[in-house]
Amino acid sequence: MDGFGRAPFEVVEGPAWQGIRYFSTTRHGGVSLAPYDTFNVGLHVGDDEVAVQENRARVARAVPSQPVWVEQVHGTAVFEADNEKGQRPQADALLTAQPTQVLAIMTADCLPVVLGDTLGRVVAVAHAGWRGLAAGVLEETLMRLRARLSSSQPIWRAWIGPGIGREHFEVGAVVRQAFVAEDEATASYFQPKAEADKWMADLAGLAEYRLTRMGVAQVWQSRLCTYQRADLFFSHRRQQPCGRMVTVAWRTSDPRDYPD
Repeated sequence: MDGFGRAPFEVVEGPAWQGIRYFSTTRHGGVSLAPYDTFNVGLHVGDDEVAVQENRARVARAVPSQPVWVEQVHGTAVFEADNEKGQRPQADALLTAQPTQVLAIMTADCLPVVLGDTLGRVVAVAHAGWRGLAAGVLEETLMRLRARLSSSQPIWRAWIGPGIGREHFEVGAVVRQAFVAEDEATASYFQPKAEADKWMADLAGLAEYRLTRMGVAQVWQSRLCTYQRADLFFSHRRQQPCGRMVTVAWRTSDPRDYPD
């Protein structure tokens, strides 16, 4: 199906999704040296560029087309990647309705979120750290997806990939206020610490809440913590400098296809 086989490196996948394939890489399966060992795909973190390009090439060989990479800035811009021609805009989400067009988002504690309809007619991938999440990157992405299927009544679903877990994501009052000022119900996703103005934040829970609030019918969480699983993931909070994983997603050429 679309020439995609089992990737020759370790990946994290979510449930089968009609017409859509997606996975997140781990830190295993590449050529980068410590502290980027071994599968860093970020060109901006100080790693050897030759090693990063080889790692990216390994991703490209495992998917049906060259992935579309963007310059991520913790914002809400969405890049429509249909018939992409070598552009590399500033954006924190990508979408496409073009079969086999592969979308790529890098993370190392922030959440990668795959969004699409249950029939696999459109797909998007978003980078959701606390800034982008609070600013509305998921809302903007879903709004753009809805515009693509405005003549129908699609059912939406989402997968929240590996990110920092609530046991390790300590935040201050500014972060909490960014969410609670907009919606008081989000206060339940912040557990107070003994120190004044310090909370442990459930970033994936906040993302699921916002997706559900927007009418996404089914939300899956990987429930994998990048900070806790040093053996598997890069974590910006745990170690600096560190590498980046990538989450890729694409539509299959036949929307009836399911992942293996």
